[in-house]
Amino acid sequence: MMGGAKAKQSRESWHLICQVRNRTELYILPHAFDKLKSEELEMAARPALRLSYLSFFSFIVLPIVFQRFCMVPCMGILDVDSFEWRGEKEDEVNEVQSHQGSPRDCNLSVGEWVFDPSYPLYAPGCPYLSTQFSCRRNGRPDSDYERWRWKPKQCSIPRFDALDFLGRIRKKRVMLVGDSIMRNQWESLVCLVEAVIPSELKTVSSNGPSIAFHAMGYEASIEFSWAPLLVELEEEAENRRVLRLDSIEENAKDWLGVDVLVFDSAHWWTHSGKWSSWDYFKEGARLFTNLNPMVAYEKGLTTWAKWVDLNLDPRRTRVIFRSVSPRHNRENGWQCYKQKEPLVFLGYSPRVPGQLVVLREVLKKMSFPVYLMDVTSMSALRRDGHPSIYAEEGRDTEGPASDCSHWCLPGVPDAWNEMLYALL
Repeated sequence: MMGGAKAKQSRESWHLICQVRNRTELYILPHAFDKLKSEELEMAARPALRLSYLSFFSFIVLPIVFQRFCMVPCMGILDVDSFEWRGEKEDEVNEVQSHQGSPRDCNLSVGEWVFDPSYPLYAPGCPYLSTQFSCRRNGRPDSDYERWRWKPKQCSIPRFDALDFLGRIRKKRVMLVGDSIMRNQWESLVCLVEAVIPSELKTVSSNGPSIAFHAMGYEASIEFSWAPLLVELEEEAENRRVLRLDSIEENAKDWLGVDVLVFDSAHWWTHSGKWSSWDYFKEGARLFTNLNPMVAYEKGLTTWAKWVDLNLDPRRTRVIFRSVSPRHNRENGWQCYKQKEPLVFLGYSPRVPGQLVVLREVLKKMSFPVYLMDVTSMSALRRDGHPSIYAEEGRDTEGPASDCSHWCLPGVPDAWNEMLYALL
């Protein structure tokens, strides 16, 4: 009976350790060890048993129990900055908001960048690349940034197969909706498929800032819809720019009838001062001059989420939300300059952006199964992948600006699109 009581006490102690989720309660950890050892160490105090017991306990029991019961289940609590983005909250969003099998079986966002000489998957001279993303064409002397492949820890992502992808979207519309970084991803996706299509069977059409690539032989289109804030930005009397946090219909009319929708909205919400795109926020009849950016972002995303829940049919439309693309803009934008290889995750602690925290909470409240494609942490390791001074032709010396927000192509967005391919 006494042995059973001791075992129960030990299980309760380890349960106490591994139930710690609040970082302010980490002081419980040594206390739990004391609770575990107190009764047993009374026996160890006996001279005849002290050496053998303590040796057995210290070198055999503790390492096994600590590894099995604390290291794995409690990994997410050890370091707030390093591990919070890959903890249980992210998995909860994936499982609750996606009815697909792959997100449950494999977290695509946790892994490593592997150098692969067989990359890139298309030529740097792809005719659909904007000057801003054509780093080699703009004089960037190195090219290793094109040859890194993302490898998830728990599974593998299939190499992008353009013909297979086009077959999967036959007679369908794929639309990427968002800001200039979503345009960055759209150009990557077009370049991944265009080379296998005869020139007479492909074309591009545009309507204002929106653009579409048409694979006519497949009756398919890959489209980009400009909506960096998702909700509507309007100009009212006296040239006042008003961001309407509860209005989305004008933008959303372009999203109806699309088979695969990939959304992104993050960077513009944090613009301030001369970079801000609005003078006022508006919700209902109320005008705001000052509003916390993350509060405004939550309101705007909630408007988007309500529209999706009310207007889209999950049997007809697949919806994916790509998380915020990280910037490396510290040091006045020069943090990415002359970087030639990815950071290694070991010892690197990416901070979880506020936009990603808000996005997860909004998605959890939706009834429509939206899949969160988390590219934030994986891309945070790629400070070598930005255009830096090679966002325009002829720049070979340091100047007033360095682009550490967008991505060179071929490059990081190709990995995002391989994830998209895996999801489809």
